[in-house]
Formats: sequence, C-alpha cells, structure tokens
Amino acid sequence: MVITSAFCVQATPWDDLSGEQLEQQLTQKFSEGKYSPKGADSCLMCHKRNDKVMDIFSGVHGDINSSKSPMAGLQCESCHGPMGKHNRGGKEPMIAFGADSKLPVASQNSVCLGCHNDPKQMSWHNSTHNLEDIACADCHQVHAAEDPALDRLKVNDTCVSCHTQAKADMHKRSSHPLKWDQMTCTDCHNPHGSMTESALVKPSLNDTCFECHADKRGPFLFEHAPVTENCANCHNAHGSVNEDLLNKRVPQLCQQCHADDGHASRVVPQDGMSSFGGGKSCLNCHNQIHGSNHPGGSLFGR
Repeated sequence: MVITSAFCVQATPWDDLSGEQLEQQLTQKFSEGKYSPKGADSCLMCHKRNDKVMDIFSGVHGDINSSKSPMAGLQCESCHGPMGKHNRGGKEPMIAFGADSKLPVASQNSVCLGCHNDPKQMSWHNSTHNLEDIACADCHQVHAAEDPALDRLKVNDTCVSCHTQAKADMHKRSSHPLKWDQMTCTDCHNPHGSMTESALVKPSLNDTCFECHADKRGPFLFEHAPVTENCANCHNAHGSVNEDLLNKRVPQLCQQCHADDGHASRVVPQDGMSSFGGGKSCLNCHNQIHGSNHPGGSLFGR
C-alpha cells in the first residue's frame, strides 16, 4: 500500500529510528510544509516501477477528475506527507501505512480520518477496532482498483481473517448464508463502530435481527420473555451445530428456564420415544414460541 523500505534495495536512513522518533521527524516535516511543486511526478521518478504503487491510479484515490480524490489536490503527498528532501537520496522519511510501518496506528489513522470524517465514522474513536490499535490499512487497500473491504463478495474474507471464531461458526451445519456471500458481516455490524454492543448497525441486537426476521418483531398478545429480551438467549447468530442456530438442542435449551415443574423438566431418555424428544421436541406443541396473537395462545401453542 505504501512506499516503504521494502521497495528499495538498501535500508533507508530512518530504519533505525523508533516509532516516537519517526513521528517527531514527520511532525517537523509537516510544520515546514515543503511540498513538491511537481506532485506525483516527483514521486514516480523513483516509484513508478512498482506495480503496487501504480495501482493507485486504478482506484478512486488516484482519480484526478474527482474533486474528492487526493490526486486532485496534493496527490501522493496528501497521504504520505510533504516530500521535503525525501527525493534527494531518500534522506527524510515519508508516512508509511500497514503492518510494516513504524508509525503509531493512531497517527496512521489520523491521515485517513482527515478526509473520511462523515457520520459513518462518527463512532470510530470508541470502537473496539480503534481501541485494539487496528489500522485502517489493516482492512482497506488504497493502492488497488477495488478495495476488498468495500466489495460485498470479498468483505467477509477481510473480516474472518481476524475473527476466526466467527469463521468457524459460519461453516457449521446451521448458519446464516455468510459462507455463500449472500450476506455480509457488515449487514449486521459496523466495523467503524456504533453506539451499541458488538458494533451492531441498529440500536439493539433484536432490532438488528428484525431487519430480516420481521415476523418475530411483535408486539404480540402473548410474548415470550427471552425473545423480547435478547435473541441471543436462544440463538447464535454466527452459526450452530443445532437446528435454527440454537445455542442448545431442545428440550435442554428450554429446560434452562423451565425446570421447576414436572412437565417442562421431564427427562428425555431417548430421542423419538415421545413428543418430548421426537421431532422438534417442545416445539411440537409450543410452535409459536416467539409469540402469539391467538386468544388461546398463552402457552404459545397457536
């Protein structure tokens, strides 16, 4: 993504600097503001032989016809900082991004947030990604025709490269269609943060689920308390070995709450011996478990 020492045959003079020393030098360069009068042409005199560098012109960040593109302004120096004496034997560092950069993550991200400060990023500073020192460049590719993190067919691969437990869950026998890219992680989560738990796109988990499962929204004449409280009481949204993404098989799932009377706490010695263990177990009778509007539906049987 960036022009770093990996593109050079020899080590650069600032390789031995600590992250703090590097940041101080770059801060000083910004205060001096010595930008190149030729913009990208000065940079490409050395870096045009690198395909990764040139890929910037295939994407939106390299579009000189767009007023919102860095290339319409200070060009390469919009992101990598003022050139100063960098082109004179590479004696001054430039801002580098990604895992190989010594620059602190907060400083790297501040460059991106200089432009990307719209409402979609308003919760970034309080997000888990930011608090865990995740750099924008860890997920996004600027020097590319298409950023995988913005492609609905590739964004899931970007997410599960870190969220391995979610990747394992989405390949279980019961799951949302994430592994077929018919859904994306960003349908439910905002990676840039939100005001709710788990960076959900809606004010609560239930509201997020109701975006698709509107038939479970209610209000119902008879409501099931665990359902109105939190869908995750019974379901694992990323996937489960049980039917319908259930956390446990019924009747064991139901008996976590309904274990204080003889009917609900009945032991099931073997599947299929009775309606308590056969088919959908408790749901054979209580089939409107998410709620019922029937006058006689207090037990969720109709």
